[in-house]
Amino acid sequence: MEYSKEFKAALSQLSPVEKDRLIFRLLRKDEILSKKLYFELIDEETVDQKRDAMEELVKEKVEYASKYISNQKYFTVLIRKISAQITEHVKVTTDKFGDISLNLLLINEILESNEKLSRQRFNDVYKLYLYIINKIVKALALTKKLDEDYWMEIDEYLSVAHEKITANIYLEKLFINNGIDFNWFNADRIPEHFDLIIKDIKNQGFLK
Repeated sequence: MEYSKEFKAALSQLSPVEKDRLIFRLLRKDEILSKKLYFELIDEETVDQKRDAMEELVKEKVEYASKYISNQKYFTVLIRKISAQITEHVKVTTDKFGDISLNLLLINEILESNEKLSRQRFNDVYKLYLYIINKIVKALALTKKLDEDYWMEIDEYLSVAHEKITANIYLEKLFINNGIDFNWFNADRIPEHFDLIIKDIKNQGFLK
């Protein structure tokens, strides 16, 4: 939504008391905005510290969730809740590196349970596998837009992901069948027009 000059001028004419009242009313309706302002204005923790805390949270929660792998619906619900916490962290801190690293960590932690996953019926884990593939695709797309100074660290996560994915024959085949090239699991090898490549893959009915 764009704001007219008149609207902006009217807001600037509000008294400090009226502005404070308006701000607190808005904050009560927007929890993310409230947390973001708190982080930017008075939080003593840095982005790096908050990311470190999130890494520990992801590991802890995926370990708990892995107890329910045999109940794929519930397991997926738990994983999506962890993903939502990562999303909130990114929105609050504007952590572009964490948006990639934390989601790749999530995938790598899920695949620590490859042995349990391989014992499930493929139809039962298909949606989870497709979820993993789309998470990886998003991470690759974001990596291509990230400052190259971070690529070496991202490559470490991608290398672990590649090792775990190729250790799961059904997941590996699903990656290949959906047009994902494992050569892309290196920041330097992600194609220039990666977004267009993925768009074309989706237009062909894959990644869905």
